[in-house]
Amino acid sequence: MAIRNGAQHSIESTNLADLLERILDKGIVIAGDIKIKLVDIELLSLQIRLVICSVDKATEMGIDWWTNNAMFESRAAREATAHSLEKLEKRLVKLESTLAQG
Repeated sequence: MAIRNGAQHSIESTNLADLLERILDKGIVIAGDIKIKLVDIELLSLQIRLVICSVDKATEMGIDWWTNNAMFESRAAREATAHSLEKLEKRLVKLESTLAQG
């Protein structure tokens, strides 16, 4: 608190880390619509929705697109998938050759 001329003023400061922690914990949604019209004819319409939050909060809200996205898989997971696919292709070739003979 700072005292000036007998009056008390409370100074509240929030540092960036505290602000970021609050935003990630609670989440923030930024939404906006842009429409371009010419003589009452809509030429362009953009709807922008931005959600900023922690992974835990996003999962709580049902947003988990990164869990099934191949772009975010580990190298080991990609190699395991490739190995499984290779085994399936070999089995398929074997089955097709057996059916062709029979």
